[in-house]
Amino acid sequence: MDYLNLKTIVATVVYSFIGIFILVIAFVLIELITPENLYKEIIEKQNKALSIMLAALILAIGFIVGMAIHG
Repeated sequence: MDYLNLKTIVATVVYSFIGIFILVIAFVLIELITPENLYKEIIEKQNKALSIMLAALILAIGFIVGMAIHG
């Protein structure tokens, strides 16, 4: 049970919050860069291509942040 010490748990929680913060910042930047409101395009206009692009972008950024945190 060497992997269940307090230092490891605290580091995991801190890095998780840092990763979530970076993802939120990236989403806000994408929202600012795009000419249209993403919510309006995806929900009201049913723009599937934009929703797939946004999902892929969030997954890619999440993967990069996760690998950077992991080492």
